[in-house]
Amino acid sequence: MPVHILHLHSTFNLGGKEARAVRLMNAFGDKARHTIVSAMPDQLEARAMIAKGIKYEIAQDPPPLSGKPSVKRYEAIARYMRRFDLVLTYNWGAIDGVMAARVFGKGLPPVIHHEDGFNQDEAEKLNPVRNMYRRLALPAANALVVPSEILEKIALRQWRQPVERLFRIANGIPTQLYAGKPDIELIPDLKKKKPGTMVIGCVAGLRPVKDLPMLVRAVAGLNTRFKLVIVGEGPERQNILDAAEAMAIEDDVILPGFLPEPHRYMGLFDVFALSSKSEQAPLSVLEAMAAGLPVVAPKVGDIPKMVGERNVHFLPPERTEVQLRDFIGSFAKYPEERSLVGEENRARVRALFDEGEMIAAYARLYGAAMGRPDALQ
Repeated sequence: MPVHILHLHSTFNLGGKEARAVRLMNAFGDKARHTIVSAMPDQLEARAMIAKGIKYEIAQDPPPLSGKPSVKRYEAIARYMRRFDLVLTYNWGAIDGVMAARVFGKGLPPVIHHEDGFNQDEAEKLNPVRNMYRRLALPAANALVVPSEILEKIALRQWRQPVERLFRIANGIPTQLYAGKPDIELIPDLKKKKPGTMVIGCVAGLRPVKDLPMLVRAVAGLNTRFKLVIVGEGPERQNILDAAEAMAIEDDVILPGFLPEPHRYMGLFDVFALSSKSEQAPLSVLEAMAAGLPVVAPKVGDIPKMVGERNVHFLPPERTEVQLRDFIGSFAKYPEERSLVGEENRARVRALFDEGEMIAAYARLYGAAMGRPDALQ
């Protein structure tokens, strides 16, 4: 009988945690069926990535995951969780699922919590109230999973998670898919670019923590012909467009919206760039590496440990527009170095970050939590 898994998400719009969760759903195939709850019920765009044939439903009547601390609400969440074989919770927006297990744990299935990083409100400093809440809730989780060394240290020191219940599982991607030829029809505006134009790509949720208007301002100062393509959707879209207009580069900034299957378009870029205030182990960086791209990004999260040795020298020491501009510009000036950095990145991601081990690690963890080691393998 398939394992029935409940997924409690802060949002089910497409970001790193959602992309990984869906990839695992697809990999588990008919060994599992899934019920998905989003704390923001209208944010469900990641469902487009769920493979045909995967058994899943979007919950229509779940108890609210957000709101003031309430014993009544925790009881309702716990009662709902009892229907399932395994409960997976993701990020701060779903932490009340773990707290419900802390308050009403009797008879509940195993709960595994995943933390993938922070939004704008905790980009520079962790919220002490949230830290305390996590310390109270997390002892009820059978395990806490993080993708980066930075988060692993935070979990040990700030949230006081016991080592035996803390698991760092590196993100992985299907690296071989990126060997194919990219499809320019997915971003048709690039057909119009003139010869010698450098294409700078970014794949990110359009959220304040990504600070994408800063990236727009940075590329505006380049001394080369360019196009900036930002793939994604979110509330910052208009601010990005406003920044492009203010810098008089609106014709050079392309926002195609959300595009599935990044292996089909990542190779259209020459350089991958981020301007984020906070990251942990972004899948988009791995995807860029698999496509043979150099990466220019602030030294946040595990990015310096993800990219190749040559690429580390192109990560700006400070997160400023001038430094982002200069490091992106260096790849326009020295295309041979761009190629060498990209090829080293490609080799590194294939060796260290292929999704096979990631999927196996999650299958082992989830199976062990349920006392059914082979259930998802």
